[in-house]
Amino acid sequence: MIPPGSIQRAWDNHRFTVRLVNASNKRRFKIIVVGTGLAGASAAATLAELGYEVEVFTFHDTPRRAHSIAAQGGINAAKDYRNDGDSIFRLFYDTIKGGDFRSREANVYRLAQVSNEIIDQATAQGVPFAREYGGLLDNRSFGGAQVSRTFYARGQTGQQLLLGAYQAMMRQVATGKVKLHTRTEMLDVVVEDGVARGIVTRDLLTGAVQSHSAHAVVLATGGYSNAFFLSTNAKASNATAIWRAHKRGAAFANPCFTQIHPTCIPQSDDTQSKLTLMSESLRNDGRIWVPIAVGDDRAPNKIPEDERDYFLERRYPAFGNLVPRDVASRAAKAMIDEDRGVGARRNGVYLDFADAINRLGMDVIRARYGNLFQMYERITGEDPYQVPMRIYPAPHYTMGGLWVDYDLMTTVPGLYAIGEANFSDHGANRLGASALMQGLADGYFVLPVTIGDYLAPMLGQEPLDTGHEAFAAAEAQVSERVHHYLNSEGEHTVDWFHRELGKTLWDACGMARNGPSLEHAMAEIAALHERFKAGVKVLGDDESLNQSLEKAGRVDDFFEVAQLMCRDALHREESCGGHFREEHQTPDGEALRDDDHFAYVAAWEYTGGEPILHKENLTFQHVRPSQRSYA
Repeated sequence: MIPPGSIQRAWDNHRFTVRLVNASNKRRFKIIVVGTGLAGASAAATLAELGYEVEVFTFHDTPRRAHSIAAQGGINAAKDYRNDGDSIFRLFYDTIKGGDFRSREANVYRLAQVSNEIIDQATAQGVPFAREYGGLLDNRSFGGAQVSRTFYARGQTGQQLLLGAYQAMMRQVATGKVKLHTRTEMLDVVVEDGVARGIVTRDLLTGAVQSHSAHAVVLATGGYSNAFFLSTNAKASNATAIWRAHKRGAAFANPCFTQIHPTCIPQSDDTQSKLTLMSESLRNDGRIWVPIAVGDDRAPNKIPEDERDYFLERRYPAFGNLVPRDVASRAAKAMIDEDRGVGARRNGVYLDFADAINRLGMDVIRARYGNLFQMYERITGEDPYQVPMRIYPAPHYTMGGLWVDYDLMTTVPGLYAIGEANFSDHGANRLGASALMQGLADGYFVLPVTIGDYLAPMLGQEPLDTGHEAFAAAEAQVSERVHHYLNSEGEHTVDWFHRELGKTLWDACGMARNGPSLEHAMAEIAALHERFKAGVKVLGDDESLNQSLEKAGRVDDFFEVAQLMCRDALHREESCGGHFREEHQTPDGEALRDDDHFAYVAAWEYTGGEPILHKENLTFQHVRPSQRSYA
């Protein structure tokens, strides 16, 4: 599976040895891409540029609404413009270490290699990265690194990169090489004779259920953090595409590896439906603190310097406020648990820019973070130029996802997963500014090479006809599921069930986990799911736009995802990255890994009953797993 030879040459060697499709033959292959975020749009654009026939699906009214736009802070690359000691190997090492040594070396090294090509590609597309006085692209620091390697476009990096990928894809739509379907949701993968043959979709405006066939299917549909109900993800983000693929045979890897982001605006009331993320880039210049005294409810400007606890700087002097996300999140939780939280609900810590403003001036801070400060003020009514921001950790990125091999193919031949939809590169914790990097690496540079190895032997074969019984059976199952929701006459809405699920999942499988809580949560989630299936209230019909019906299917899947998350967390008797088992911690409260027993990828096979665990052992030839230290 992993190419032989040195890690530095593995990707180059692999590109030379994979089978290729002749340029004039590419037009004879059809590829389906589901999702139009950074991974999906970049893959669709590149595959079409190469000559493949591509069909793209998104449930949005335009691809530009993909959740990739919410990635604010930046994208990592190892160009070392700052001459501060960065390199491909250092980016590789920081990513492996940040993931607590729970990812494949070969995949992560390839990601670091490709990172520099991504910046060149995006710059050539016109992405307006910030620049220094001399004209070079500017960099800033991010958590988990001691070098400045994060390229950025103010606080709009994800949006600008998505616009670059979007315009590249729309160029191919205009030429006819890409067929774009909007307001269309994938509800099943069609697998015949063990091979992915296509997908079944539902038109969200008309309710029409249709089949689409292709030589290969690519899922680029993001993560499953919305299982928690309250998360930093857009409300429409869901796990249906990858979960339905899992139920068709694709193994699901490391589902308990979910990331808690430390810089979210704290929840303001119990009826809130979404949490808002503030970019991690703010930790470059903002200092995080809480009052030293328990229960101190004074305004921040009334608390003298010697009565403040800059707890990240105190505990981790080498990295300070730029420790990785999992470390910063647990430290903030510890402060809240000690009743040193701030704000009306005492559920936040301060992110203070007073020192940076005094040192650099208001104009510099406004140039770096102006749109983020404006967003914060609109949401909270507080001016962060005058008073510190209040932040608290929240569910964010999911490192788990469909298991893929080095070529990004799942355990179902012909079915690929890219970006956050796969488990591939981040281990147990993703370093900031690496999501955009992986999505674009997979879409622009990896998948377009590796998919040819699968397609080449199929030259001359036509995609399976959508009249085949495999498509008919999948369509019938989709329609049956839709009608079941509409015919239920339950007591509670979809949102009520989702909120209850989220509370249970957050309490048991959120920032901290322990055996008894996980066992209790699995039973509680299963019982709640049975109530959901027996009677969830879904109004309206299936022949027009019905968001309640859309959410019903997604929440149904979240129930099953949540149970697998808890099962995975229960079986992994160690702490690593974002997976923090209270039974396994150092005397200082840090994550305590068990490399002797858990240095593997946990890949779960769906059976309809008890899932089967398969283990991919991780070997480390180029880094030595050690206790993570950021002191």
